[in-house]
Amino acid sequence: MTDAVETQASLEAVLKDEIIRMYEEVAENPEGDFHFFHGREAAELFGYEADWLDRAPAGAVASFAGVGNPHLRSDLQEGETVLDLGSGAGLDAIIASWGVGPTGKVIGVDLNPSMCLKAQEHAAATGTTMECHEGRMEDIPIPDETVDVVISNGVINLSFRKRKVVEEMFRVLKPGGRISITDIVSAKQLSQSIVNDPKLWAS
Repeated sequence: MTDAVETQASLEAVLKDEIIRMYEEVAENPEGDFHFFHGREAAELFGYEADWLDRAPAGAVASFAGVGNPHLRSDLQEGETVLDLGSGAGLDAIIASWGVGPTGKVIGVDLNPSMCLKAQEHAAATGTTMECHEGRMEDIPIPDETVDVVISNGVINLSFRKRKVVEEMFRVLKPGGRISITDIVSAKQLSQSIVNDPKLWAS
């Protein structure tokens, strides 16, 4: 393994730990002081409907840490299967489950197994269900061509290997499937000091 590959692998491992720590802290302590929008304030800023936020469990809303609203263009239909990549505490998965109805299916994938459990508990509190798998977006733990729609909210920017993430999304999509993602894009090359700082990457 070359020095560059070893360095990237080391940074990825540190980043994974920081992502798990930071977003678990948002879920456990949503009133904490974070340097990014979160909770109901953020969801309202990004155009989430008030009745969604009123209907969803308070814990799922308070833990929201997205950067936009993938539901604006997801065009979910009854009976579809949705993958929520980076499902966190489950707000987006719950909203998706309302869109696909009782004959549809929502699958979450998150780095943190405790967040998967929290998302499933939040979904159950609304009378819906979701599968949630611990896993990395660079290696999505579901079979080829099994989902109609991939949604994601502010997680692809956390990956060092974005091309691999996109390849994985297309792998799991059925022919004619759709992707509706919101994320952060930098118009210029990030400085090495930012690239090497897991706290900045994770937020």
